[in-house]
Amino acid sequence: MRPLDDRKLAVLRAIVQDYVGTEEPVGSKALVERHSLGVSPATVRNDMAALEEDGYIQQPHTSAGRIPTDKGYRLFVDRLAEVKPMTAPERRAIRHFLDGAVDLDDVVARTVRLLAQLTRQVAVVQYPSLSRSTVRHIELVALAPAKVMLVLITNTGRVEQRMVDCPGTVGETVLADLRARINARAVGQRLPDVPELLEGLPAAFEATDRPTVTTVLATLFEALAEQNEERIMLAGTANLTRFGHDFPLTIQPVLEALEEQVVLLRLLGETGDAGMMVRIGRENAYEGLNSTSVVSVGYGSGDESVAKLGVIGPTRMDYPGTMGAVRAVARYVGQILAES
Repeated sequence: MRPLDDRKLAVLRAIVQDYVGTEEPVGSKALVERHSLGVSPATVRNDMAALEEDGYIQQPHTSAGRIPTDKGYRLFVDRLAEVKPMTAPERRAIRHFLDGAVDLDDVVARTVRLLAQLTRQVAVVQYPSLSRSTVRHIELVALAPAKVMLVLITNTGRVEQRMVDCPGTVGETVLADLRARINARAVGQRLPDVPELLEGLPAAFEATDRPTVTTVLATLFEALAEQNEERIMLAGTANLTRFGHDFPLTIQPVLEALEEQVVLLRLLGETGDAGMMVRIGRENAYEGLNSTSVVSVGYGSGDESVAKLGVIGPTRMDYPGTMGAVRAVARYVGQILAES
């Protein structure tokens, strides 16, 4: 495949921009009129012919206009000079909207609604992965002589509560000692590593207290195991109805794919730890999404990504604006998790 020179890249960029903005196939005359390409219409026609021959654009029907192919969108995204930044009012609105969240569920719900509104696409937000989360604190509260409430708090803001029915009366001294020993070993550690770190803890207690310690630890381990299930939240599916003509025949395959949580998790899971990923058309392995593009990125409470978020829409997408919105929202969510 011959490399494209700067002029052909400029023509391709102009075709993508015009087609995304107008929804109409783009002709050489329109390109010359709308863009300062610095060449004649005849040269633009020659460049368009070369782009079509190389598979970057195609003629959808007998009109003179051309539209980008998946390959053309891919080159456009790969050669983006910059992602469109959010304006100062948009950044303030994002921060104000997300700052009102009261807990992790609210953060995720607000994030997915905000992302769908900003991009006018389908938004998907993955809950922070427990396998990547760490323990912030474990609290033990005596509710009755033989009943204890266990509270697990992660660095991503997840809070899990469990009631523990102990085999005998639990003294406050033993409870305080157990609380201190658990936190000394578990705080800052990844959740999957906690059971092994606490495995020998009962031996540190008097024989009469070991059954209680073992029961509390069993409840904690059970809570950790149950929380390994991945969860996602979806919003903005109705936005797809605005793009009915962008999907071959019907949007039904797309809607069916969006109902499959495992499909969405796999799509988000294909991104790197924190880097942005754009999958266009048939780059999406799931056939039902071959007419869509997926823009996703990792978010987290520190340098490491703990989950992914992104949007799904037609390949005729405002890639610079969508990528900017996704990146900005991910950054703010990460900040909120770090501050929580």
